[in-house]
Amino acid sequence: MKTLTDYTSYADALAHWGPDKLWELFDGDTQQLNIAHECIDRHATDSERVAITVVHASGEDEALTFQSLSQDSSRFANYLVSRGVVEGDRVAIMLEPSRAFYVALFGVIKSGAIAVPLFTLFGPDALRLRVQDCLPRLLLTNQEKATLSEGLAEVETLVMEDGFLGSLDAYPADFTTTTSASALAIYQYTSGTTREMPDAIKHTHKAIVTLMVAALYGTGLRPGDKYFCPSSPAWGHGLWHGTLAPLAMGISIGAFAGRFSADRLLEALAKYRFTNMSAAATHYRMMRNSTEIEKHRYAIKKLSFTGEPLDSSTETYIEGVFGAKVCSMYGTTEIGVILVSYPGASDFPVKKGSLGKPIPGAIVEVQDVDGKPCAPNEVGEMKVWRRGEWVATKDLGRIDEDGYFYHAGRADDVIISAGWTMSAVEIEDTLLKHPDIREAAAIGVPDALRGQVVKAFIVSNRQETPSFTKEIQDFVRNQLSQHEYPRHIAFVPELPKTPAGKTHRKKLREQEAALAEQSIEQITQ
Repeated sequence: MKTLTDYTSYADALAHWGPDKLWELFDGDTQQLNIAHECIDRHATDSERVAITVVHASGEDEALTFQSLSQDSSRFANYLVSRGVVEGDRVAIMLEPSRAFYVALFGVIKSGAIAVPLFTLFGPDALRLRVQDCLPRLLLTNQEKATLSEGLAEVETLVMEDGFLGSLDAYPADFTTTTSASALAIYQYTSGTTREMPDAIKHTHKAIVTLMVAALYGTGLRPGDKYFCPSSPAWGHGLWHGTLAPLAMGISIGAFAGRFSADRLLEALAKYRFTNMSAAATHYRMMRNSTEIEKHRYAIKKLSFTGEPLDSSTETYIEGVFGAKVCSMYGTTEIGVILVSYPGASDFPVKKGSLGKPIPGAIVEVQDVDGKPCAPNEVGEMKVWRRGEWVATKDLGRIDEDGYFYHAGRADDVIISAGWTMSAVEIEDTLLKHPDIREAAAIGVPDALRGQVVKAFIVSNRQETPSFTKEIQDFVRNQLSQHEYPRHIAFVPELPKTPAGKTHRKKLREQEAALAEQSIEQITQ
């Protein structure tokens, strides 16, 4: 009997898709299912079968087999149970892709506890907020990062390095999972705009089933692919689309650890003959700028991107180098993927600059302020029909005469830079902790490489100097996160305010847009 993975065309996707068909891809059912079993254990019969190749920025490669991960994560699950960790407990994981990270991730999920992946570049402020929000029993990290949790009485820190991993040999190498399909499995934090603390999206074990729609039609995954996603598994793209979905199909994947290097990625793509890659638009721009990109021969057949629009010049160049169309995959952490370009479907024409069309079974519209469908090429807010109501994406868009969707900007104050989604509120909160900053506002401004970068507007009694600017940038780097600091800083006498006294970020964005337009006019005159 054919399953959904046997079909590759757009026509077949529309004709054969159905919720019941997704369940046919798994061992579990609507009553009992465990993500770790589906991703690792059921594929562990061959001791040589590689599950994950970790490409380290330092130049090393790490091959992890399904069987070794199955056994090691089972040992860790047994260890957690011996520590009194029970179903529903949260366990935070602040590690780069590595043996330790995957043993922790799948061991926590096997045990019935809830895994909470955290970005390794978080500073003490960002870590504290998340720990105080989810109240984990344990924080799993390495020796270098362990100092960040000092003073956090809410959590015990466990250093997951070689000595501890070796001690797990004392525990059984098998573990029988008993989790309900509707039990919580993963908390994932995303940036919000109305709270100091980003929302935690709470995923159940059966979320892996729904995820397969995006896997099949957004990244074009099929058994037999060799798949690479360089995004961090602390975020949705790297975790769900880059790790869990392909492993659930038994696909061998690649992951990147450490500071991203386009040269190292390109070397790995060629060396290990990866055939399918999904990355952020910034990754593609960095690959394009690499002097190494044309020195290798690749086996790539399918490409996809997400997180932000991809500029047309980079899209054209990447397609020329790899010989494959670069397909958009659009969604949010809250609503999932809803628009795709069906990588690998020979009967789906990929339109440059478009977000593609809805996934099978989805109803997506561009609506005006009254909630009515917009005419072709009229800009409105993109919404998806869910559980009897329209759910806003908070993004603007348009649809063309052929039913293709196009992005038209953000509808809120979220800043997307190099694929990272950042909260203006969270950045401002950290800025205001500096003793010499009276007021602060953060917005996203255009950047040729990253799509957007953070610009901060600062009100201070201290004199503006290059050293003060750098001091502020380092302060945010160290307190919040290495990627969320303001790359541009403007010192202003006051911030624009709304009648209610709130900072008027929209006016700041409009001022920046006007300045950019003036600069273009001066250059062209």
